[in-house]
Amino acid sequence: MLTGGLLMSGLIVSEANLPASAFALTPVFREYIDTFDGYSFKYPQNWIQVRGAGADIFFRDPIVLDENLSVEFSSPSSSKYKSLEDLGSPEEAGKKVLRQYLTEFMSTRLGVKRESNILTTSSRVADDGKLYYQVEVNIKSYANNNELAVMPQDRVARLEWDRRYLAVLGVENNRLYSLRLQTPEKVFQEEEKDLRRVMDSFRVEKI
Repeated sequence: MLTGGLLMSGLIVSEANLPASAFALTPVFREYIDTFDGYSFKYPQNWIQVRGAGADIFFRDPIVLDENLSVEFSSPSSSKYKSLEDLGSPEEAGKKVLRQYLTEFMSTRLGVKRESNILTTSSRVADDGKLYYQVEVNIKSYANNNELAVMPQDRVARLEWDRRYLAVLGVENNRLYSLRLQTPEKVFQEEEKDLRRVMDSFRVEKI
């Protein structure tokens, strides 16, 4: 029988002894519960935790390094969220999420261009009775192969990466929580079901 593991505030209680390739055949998930900061989610059992990545918690696929998830939350001392409606509608929240992504990915390199689209925005009430927003965006990055060339025809833009970004937002403890998933667009087409399971598992808890 395949069993998942439980990770509580960074402590692994149990884990599945499976080869890395097993995830592709039979997805197995662990649950991460942070009782101190007030959130939980499930993630693929073969993903590894990366410390010092800037988020409260950060996991990534050990093979597809561009595929990862993180959780961040606002400080209640600087902003006091009462509900997700403080962000406006899901569509308005989606615009804010996209602006945040583009700000984070702003490049000072010459000849870099980003194309972005909000794919979907939605809201749902989970089994905990709380409201969550979900936002999906696609961002493509292009760079010139010879940005210092004098003639325009010598500056040919090439696709650097094409990624899907998925965010789940929730409010509790006067904080805005955000679970963020990043994956190459091609990988998303293959793993959509499993990534949506991660999204649907995100919960915020009273502390």
